[in-house]
Formats: sequence, C-alpha cells, structure tokens
Amino acid sequence: MDKRAAVIIFRDHLKEVIRRSGLSRSQFARKVGVERSTLTQLLSDKTVRLPRSATLVAIATDQQVSVDWLLGLSQNDEATTQILPSLEVAEGAWGPADERLSNWHREAVGYKIRYVPSSLPDLLKTDDVIRYEHGLAATGASNIRMAEAAGRLAYSRKPETDMEVCSSLQSLASFARGQGVWEKLDKSVRLQQLERMAQLTDELYPTFRWFLFDALEYYAAPYTVFGPQRAVTYMGNMYFVFNSTEHIRILSRHFDNLIRAAVIQPPECSAHIRNLVLTSET
Repeated sequence: MDKRAAVIIFRDHLKEVIRRSGLSRSQFARKVGVERSTLTQLLSDKTVRLPRSATLVAIATDQQVSVDWLLGLSQNDEATTQILPSLEVAEGAWGPADERLSNWHREAVGYKIRYVPSSLPDLLKTDDVIRYEHGLAATGASNIRMAEAAGRLAYSRKPETDMEVCSSLQSLASFARGQGVWEKLDKSVRLQQLERMAQLTDELYPTFRWFLFDALEYYAAPYTVFGPQRAVTYMGNMYFVFNSTEHIRILSRHFDNLIRAAVIQPPECSAHIRNLVLTSET
C-alpha cells in the first residue's frame, strides 16, 4: 500500500472514530491529548500525512481501537487476537465459537467465501452423515449441525452467493470406499451421500464451485476465508481467527494455488462423484 492510499484509509477511520465518540473535533483532540491543529491537518484532504507513532498510539489507546485497523492493516477495529474455543461436540453444547461462525457467514453476504472443509462440505452433508460424525451420544449437537447445514444450503441457493470449496481427490475417494474414519458408516448411507453431492453440485453451480486437488501434490488444513473481512483456521479444539489484511491475502493466495492445481474442475465434479458411486456399487 502506498502512502497516499494509507493516508486516505487512516483519515476515513479517524473520522469514524470521532463520529463514534460523539465529541466535537476540539473535544476529541483534548481527550486523546493531541493539538487541535494536528488533528485538523490529519483530517484535511489536502494533506498527505500520517500521524507520529505517539499520536497514533494515543488515539488507539484512548478510543480502544486497533492501531492496525487505523492504518488499514486489519479489518477488525478491536486490538485483540482472537483464539476461540470450539464446540465440544461430546457435551452437546452450542458454543460461542459456533455462534460466531454463523455470524461470520451472515456478515460475508456479498463477498466470496472460500472454504477447505475438514471432511465433506457441510452444506452438502446428509443428516445421517452428520449424525455419524458427531456420534449417537451427541444428539443435541447433531440436530444443531443439521439445522446449520440446511440453513447454509438454503443460503447457497440465493443468486447473490459465491462460494468456492477445495478438497482432495483422496478424501472423497476414501469416503466412497468407506476407509479411515468412514469405515463404520453403512454403505447405503455413503451412496446416498454421494448421490446428494452429485445432485447439489449440479444444482448450485456456478454460485457453488467445488475443486478437487491431488493430496500427493498439495496439502491444505481446514480453513475458511470470509471475503476480505477475516480468515479462520480450524485446529481441532479451537479456531484461530485472522483479521490482518496480509494474513487474509496469504490464505487467499494459498486457496488460489489449490484452484490452479485442481485436477477436477467444478463442471466435472458431479460426473466424478457419480463415477465414484458406480465404482462403489461394483
């Protein structure tokens, strides 16, 4: 980002902070401890000037906002690193991290959502697969997950949505064959799930696009990029939430690389899944 662009972002964010404070510019300057003339220069469209570090810290500290946000380096105005405990499925609880995930999906309306699932894409899962994943003892959690999946599917049917998903060929093949974590899942349930995914990838295309890459060539841990606002990686029992613009760009570039490396493109995905059905039935 060049200096002029940084100045424009800072000026806009400073105006927003002053607006939120409910103070006049003179009152605001006194409260944060800067000269009125300095504040006037920082807000002037004719000046290409960023504040001194001491001024920047004074504004951020007094108004409880992030320095990175003031400078346009973060999408979040809170000066906190967010590491959130995820839902403990065994307890059947609807946790705060999962509520945030739902909110992040709603906030990302109008932006592209880019998603590397930990297993199958949530919105494509059948109820039986969700129950299997969360265990018979987690009935409450399973019901919540099913409702969440149904809500995301309904959302994905809207024309303004835009979602890209990247998974490995091998993870989908393992599901079809009942290997690994899927070995105890009944074959009829797996076939039903495959048929549903084939049907939905056809129905939802092009607003939902599923790319399959070769895991022997590329690796991806589960994560979601919610447009330019935030990126979230799932680490088993916690979510790591990135609000830094640079971190979001890095994960977006990683996703771009997965798309470029995909051996199955979205228009071919349903045919590939139906071929897995035929293979599994023989």
